[in-house]
Amino acid sequence: MSVTADLKRLSSAEEFFDYLGVAYEPAVVNVARLHILKRLAGLLSANAAELEKQSDDEVRERFKSFLEQAYEELTQEGPMQQRLFKVHKDAVAEEKRPQPAFVPLSAIAPGAADSSGGRD
Repeated sequence: MSVTADLKRLSSAEEFFDYLGVAYEPAVVNVARLHILKRLAGLLSANAAELEKQSDDEVRERFKSFLEQAYEELTQEGPMQQRLFKVHKDAVAEEKRPQPAFVPLSAIAPGAADSSGGRD
């Protein structure tokens, strides 16, 4: 069976780390597993054409290096800084969006903020 076929059978992040022989901290993987796997998928996708031309041993080494890279990036920067998921990208876009200026009602209609409601 090929490395690619073996990897397709794996389902958890820990299985990928164990199969490829990459050392990891379980606490880190527990927090960032989806981010690690998403980053790994991005690296694999970007290098798919190159991987098709390589031997099984070379493919295994490349997969291993991609997993190590994904793990290192997320342990150094953290999941939020990587912005791999739409929710994180949207959060940054919202922060950059200019906030509307607040104009108190009293600045527009004098006496409107008076608690007496304008009654004497």
